[in-house]
Amino acid sequence: MTTIAEKAFHDLLENSVTQLLQEKLELLLREEIKNHLTVEQPTQRNSRNGHYTRTFQTRYGTINALRVPRDRKGTFQTRLFEPYQRREGWLEEAIIHMYKGGMSTREVAKFIESLYGAQYSPTTISNITQTVMEDIKQWQQRPLEKRYSVIYLDGLYVKLKRNTVDSEAVYLAMGIDEQGTRQILGFYVGGQESANVWRDVLIDLKNRGATEVLLGVFDGLSGLEEAFREVYPKADVQHCVVHKIRSTFPKIRVADKTEFLADLKLVYTAMDADVARAVFDGFKDRWRKQYPKEVLSWEEQLPTLLTFYKYPPLIRAAIYTNNPIERMNKEIRKRLKPMNSLTNIEAAEKIIYLQAIDYNEAWCGRAIRGFADVDTKAALEQMFTARYGAKK
Repeated sequence: MTTIAEKAFHDLLENSVTQLLQEKLELLLREEIKNHLTVEQPTQRNSRNGHYTRTFQTRYGTINALRVPRDRKGTFQTRLFEPYQRREGWLEEAIIHMYKGGMSTREVAKFIESLYGAQYSPTTISNITQTVMEDIKQWQQRPLEKRYSVIYLDGLYVKLKRNTVDSEAVYLAMGIDEQGTRQILGFYVGGQESANVWRDVLIDLKNRGATEVLLGVFDGLSGLEEAFREVYPKADVQHCVVHKIRSTFPKIRVADKTEFLADLKLVYTAMDADVARAVFDGFKDRWRKQYPKEVLSWEEQLPTLLTFYKYPPLIRAAIYTNNPIERMNKEIRKRLKPMNSLTNIEAAEKIIYLQAIDYNEAWCGRAIRGFADVDTKAALEQMFTARYGAKK
């Protein structure tokens, strides 16, 4: 519990800091108007005309009577803040970051009020975060690179409130470009996950410039492979091995799980595709009597589960599963979880966009392990040339 003495000390310290800040800001303002009168307008008959006071909220406290100088002709405008600005831009940034972190607009409003004593309604907070929507529009329309070695696709569900609360899909696309850099290419919110919507997502990526793709990595959603091949007919398809294992796992008896999965692992960790197929034949002979449907499912999907063997060895670990995009989805779920449900699609878009921006900035200029290798780059370049011709 804070004692009276501790509170008094805290108030004294805060007052001292804001007083020092006020002095420094007013010094800058005096220098600004001096420069305005003597350098920017030396031939104009103009002079100082006292000052006016205003409140100004800073991250160190509120200055209640900041003295802002005036000139007689009213041409002076400080560059420290806009004419009607009453607080530093950091507060808007802080509000956006709190919102991104999973706080509701009501929780953010209460926090700001407790911190500064100023009342901010949830509507005001929503209006501040609304400035992000224009950024989202521009970001979703930005041009993409021409070539992507890999495009990962995955969806997640968020609870959105329309007339009622219901789960709706978020379609997320991630790519690895020629430099080996991984980035979020786009996201699309609304409706139930379907191959038709994924087709629209892929068409959008292609229209924005991503015309040459080597490999698509995604789970076994019905119709998704066909949609991908329709938009990118020259690209390969890699069905996520991890997803396939997860869907098989519940169907295996507890007593057999360890051995069954160990035998499967030998298939997707083999030296090459030929060895993998030979290992699978042994796996099939051992388990098809006990689990005929499960083994047949693997056998039918084996060509797209082993596609990664066509690619350089150093990048196979990065492309046999869509775990990279799943980790991104996990972060989004973590941000959305405290909110229970979102008021509309825009609320979801704001959070997902801010998370995507953070992700892209974190990975900007960082090549994924294996993709920066000289031999790997040369092999991928040959694959691009064989399918799409020499790069223009």
